[in-house]
Amino acid sequence: MLGTFRALAEPNRFQIVELLLDGPRPVGDLAQKLGLRQPQVSQHLRVLSEAGLVDVRVDAQRRIYGLRPEPLRELEGWLDRYRRLWEDNFQRLDAVLGELKAGGLNSHRKKVHKKRR
Repeated sequence: MLGTFRALAEPNRFQIVELLLDGPRPVGDLAQKLGLRQPQVSQHLRVLSEAGLVDVRVDAQRRIYGLRPEPLRELEGWLDRYRRLWEDNFQRLDAVLGELKAGGLNSHRKKVHKKRR
């Protein structure tokens, strides 16, 4: 998973992955969309391939690159653990906001003021 993060940390490689979300593309198309020379894009694609993020197939004279979903699923699983943490925090925030909205603003301020003393 760290290899995936390292590969995606570079902005051009991240953009390549974003472009490949729409489907497989040839190197020349990616170079044009990114405003980079083809050798630069090929180098980024090599790093993405080594990280397992993209596959390549040869179509006559062109190399077509597409995303591999497995590394992205692994990232999603890792992020899910943090998503639960965020959701718990949002639920607590929602409860406090509900209390404040229900007229508990003054009582909440008193509780906070007492804790600070």
